[in-house]
Amino acid sequence: MVIDREQVLHVARLARLELSEDELETMAGELSGILEHVDRISALDLDGVEPTAHVVALDNVLRPDEPEASLERERALAPAPDAEDGAFRAPSPQAR
Repeated sequence: MVIDREQVLHVARLARLELSEDELETMAGELSGILEHVDRISALDLDGVEPTAHVVALDNVLRPDEPEASLERERALAPAPDAEDGAFRAPSPQAR
């Protein structure tokens, strides 16, 4: 399938894109190429092929969520430039 200049202009208008003449020609070729790939994929017999999100099967890649001791408050606040009453002190949103 070949996308012509007018079709690219139509899509560009819908997307509110301003394309130069060179970009129009480039996009026509690129969009035509994409549609050719889609046609080739559509022609494949994919019966029995499971949909995938990854080409390699992934097991849970996260560590188990197990409770453990928290960081002590004093140690967490030690590097804070301005701690107050056991908490981090930050400027109010109005001060920004």
